[in-house]
Amino acid sequence: MARSPGQPEAPGQPEASGQPDARITPIRQGLIAPSRPRDPRIDAFRGLALMMILIDHMPGNPWEQITVRNIGFSDAAEAFFIMSGIAAGIAYSPAVNRWLTGQTRLWDAMAPMWRRAWTLYGVQIILTVTAIGLFSWSAGVFYRAEFRDIHNLSQLYDDTGAALVGLPILSFQIGYVNILPTYIVLLIAAPFLLMAGLRAPMVTLVAAVALWWLAGMWKWNIPNYPGNGAWFLNPLTWQLIFVIGLLIGIRHRRDRRLVPLSWPLFAATLAFLLFAFAWRHIPDLGGFMNHKMAQLGSLGAPRNITTHDKTLLALPRLLHILALAYVLSCLPFVTRLCAHPAAAPLRLMGGHGLLVFGLGTVLALAGQILMIVEPDVAWLPWLLPVAGVLICYAASRIADASSMRGGRPVIPALPAGVEGAAPTLPVVAGGRLR
Repeated sequence: MARSPGQPEAPGQPEASGQPDARITPIRQGLIAPSRPRDPRIDAFRGLALMMILIDHMPGNPWEQITVRNIGFSDAAEAFFIMSGIAAGIAYSPAVNRWLTGQTRLWDAMAPMWRRAWTLYGVQIILTVTAIGLFSWSAGVFYRAEFRDIHNLSQLYDDTGAALVGLPILSFQIGYVNILPTYIVLLIAAPFLLMAGLRAPMVTLVAAVALWWLAGMWKWNIPNYPGNGAWFLNPLTWQLIFVIGLLIGIRHRRDRRLVPLSWPLFAATLAFLLFAFAWRHIPDLGGFMNHKMAQLGSLGAPRNITTHDKTLLALPRLLHILALAYVLSCLPFVTRLCAHPAAAPLRLMGGHGLLVFGLGTVLALAGQILMIVEPDVAWLPWLLPVAGVLICYAASRIADASSMRGGRPVIPALPAGVEGAAPTLPVVAGGRLR
C-alpha cells in the first residue's frame, strides 16, 4: 500500500534517500517492474496445495480431514487455479505489456504461454496413459475386473477407437487426471485475457463474471468424447477464478493490490469463512441453507448459484476461496510462517511443482489401488499419503541437487508448471501489507 505523507519508511521499502530497494521495484510510468526475489508464500502455498491434492486423491484416508476442503466449500483445485492465474499474470504480463506499447512482436508475447501449454499437454497425455496402464495392469494382476471400469476407464474398453481419438483431443478424461485439460485451455487463452486485463481490467472482470453466469444458466460446457458427459472442470465457468488470478498478478507486478486492504472487508470475509465452516459441519444449518438454495433454484436461478457443483465452480466454492485468499493476504505473519525453516520442505516441493504434480498424481492412483485391494489393512490409509508426500519431497531434493550440480538456477514451476509463478496472495514486504 502507498505510504501516506509523514509515515516512516517500512523495512523493505525504498530508502528516504531515493535509492531504490533492489528487492521491490514498483512500476513507474507504465513500465513493468523487473524481477524481484520471490515471496516465500509462492512456493510454500504451492507445495501445500500439491500435498492436499495428493492426499485428497486417495479417498478414504484419515489425512483428508485436515485438508482445506474440510473448512469450507473449496478445495485444492480452486487454490490451484487462482495460483495459476496469479502466476501467469506475474510471469507473462510484462511481455504482453511490451507488445501493447509497441516494443516487441505479438508472437514474442504469446509464444511463452503457448509453449507452456504444449508442455502441459504432453504431461496430460503421459499421465492419462500411465493411469490407463496402471489400472489395466492391476485388473489382471489382482483379478479385479472393477479396475477396468473405474474412473471412466470403461469407455476405453467399450469403445476403444473413439477413446483413442478422444485422448489426444482431451475429450477422453480419466477421473483424478482431469485438472490439466481445463488449465491448458485457459493458458492458451491467457494472452488475450492478459491483453484485456492490462487494457481494461474491470471490463475484463465483468465479462468473466457474465460468462460464468451464462455458462451456469445455459449449461454450456465442452462435451466428452466418447460418452454423453462433459468436462469435469468446465473451462467456461472456471475461467472466472483464473481471470481473477490474472488480474491479481497484473496488479502484483505493479506493487498494488487488486482489492484494497479494508478492515471492515476483512471482518466480513472472516465472518463468511466462519459461517461456511458452520454450514459445512452443523447439519441443521447446512440443511436449512441448502434448502433455501434449492428454493432459489426453483425460481429460475442458475445451478452455479443454487448448488455446490464443482464442475460449474458454484458460487459458495468461489466465494470461499476468494475470502480465504483475502483473509490470508491481510495477515503479515503468514509470510513469516512461510519463510520459516520449518516450511522449507513445502517451498522445495512448490519450487518443483510440475515434478511433484505429475509424480503425486501417479502415487495417488497407486495408493487408490492398494487401498481397494487391501481394504482390511487398517494402517495402509495412514501410511500411503505420508509415503507419497515423502517420495515427492525426496524427488524434489534430487531435482534441486541436480539443477545445482548443472550450474543452472532452479526455475520453480506452478503445480502444473508455469515458471515465474506468483504467490497465492498479494505480497507482504518487511512485515507490512502492500
